[in-house]
Amino acid sequence: MLVTVTTTDPSRAATRYRIHPAWWVAAVTFLALVGAAAFRAVPGVLIDPLRAEFGWSVSTISAAVAVNMALYGLTAPFAAALMERFGIRRVVVGALLLTATGSGLTVFMTASWQLVLLWGFLVGLGTGSMALSLVATVTGRWFVARRGLVSGILTAGGATGQLVFLPLVAWADQNWGWRSASLGTTAAALAVVPLVVWLLRDRPSDLGVAPYGGTPADEVPPVRTGAARTAVRGLTEAVRSRPFWLLAGGFFICGLSTNGLVQPHFIPAAHDHGMPVTTAAGLLAVVGVFDIAGTVFSGWLTDRVDPRVLLLAYYGLRGFSLFLLPPLFGPDLHVSMIAFIVFYGLDWVATVPPTLALCREHFGARAPVVFGWVFASHQVGSAFAAYGGGVIRDVTGSYDLAWFAAGALCLLAAVLSISIRRARPAPDGEDVGLPPSPTQAAAGQAHG
Repeated sequence: MLVTVTTTDPSRAATRYRIHPAWWVAAVTFLALVGAAAFRAVPGVLIDPLRAEFGWSVSTISAAVAVNMALYGLTAPFAAALMERFGIRRVVVGALLLTATGSGLTVFMTASWQLVLLWGFLVGLGTGSMALSLVATVTGRWFVARRGLVSGILTAGGATGQLVFLPLVAWADQNWGWRSASLGTTAAALAVVPLVVWLLRDRPSDLGVAPYGGTPADEVPPVRTGAARTAVRGLTEAVRSRPFWLLAGGFFICGLSTNGLVQPHFIPAAHDHGMPVTTAAGLLAVVGVFDIAGTVFSGWLTDRVDPRVLLLAYYGLRGFSLFLLPPLFGPDLHVSMIAFIVFYGLDWVATVPPTLALCREHFGARAPVVFGWVFASHQVGSAFAAYGGGVIRDVTGSYDLAWFAAGALCLLAAVLSISIRRARPAPDGEDVGLPPSPTQAAAGQAHG
């Protein structure tokens, strides 16, 4: 969008921007999320090659994936607090370098504990520092207007990056082995670092402008101390709020039914039924393509429709689609499977914009940190399904039970979402939804 912006700093009043800097920040954030997500495309494709080379079971490999997903989520609220303390740019650069290190060192591993250390811990911490808390922080600082749309676009960047790399990873593995695929994803993460250093800025005031669609008064002042304490306090205050538990419960199931089950186990499940790995990887890439449209459209709808109704529809339809999935697997690709893939792509992370909107509605200025904890529940659900799906496959010889259980839980998530009450409007500058912090309570007593 072309606009003309005059800076709010009198000493830089002559500076004018034809495109508001918020859009450049959003663009480089999108690329950072895609670059970090490149590695997250690897586990689903490489389960079978690692089994063939090292003799590890699906459960063993799934354990490393589960550690990755759990840390990916549990790091998010602390990353949001670190961004408050040290700035977005420093945290994102450090996270990209950590992700690249963990990915690159996998080519030297010889034991399963090294897989857990590199795939699980290093990459989990790195990618977790650029999880959806980054989306919440960027949209909260840089945008007043179009927040739903921008959160949808950025969310699509993170989720789509995981899926569109799948055919490339599968092709590299087929032609040169899994190590080449791992090194390729390392390069993707490193390639984004110079752009982050060049274009990503922490706050609109750094460039002397107001947030997009707002005024200088809309910029939240930075928190300079106690990053970890801020994250923990955000959780301890949020857990006293009923909407937090409903949002976290729904997002737990969201992660379980996407990143945790479909992303790592769809390709092995399809291969069990005779479908070539490259074909199955291509189908998940199609999910990524349609995820862009679905998430952006969901962001647009979130600015206009009750977010609870959107979540009811997203989770309910996802649950019914999972009940229909097992009979669709086979050696040949049919129209019914393509229809499932297109729908699942549209619904993949369409839940994020309305969930983020409800966090802002109920938790006000604390929303990025609280959303970090809600997202942590998403990744705990992902870890649960990543490991549980592998166990179900090893014990029963099939993934069918996993698909049916996930479908039933999605219907539960729909009920949880529509049960969230809308927050009452609060006076300007006042947080909503959270009980007062001890400091706020003491201040209130003093004034009383």
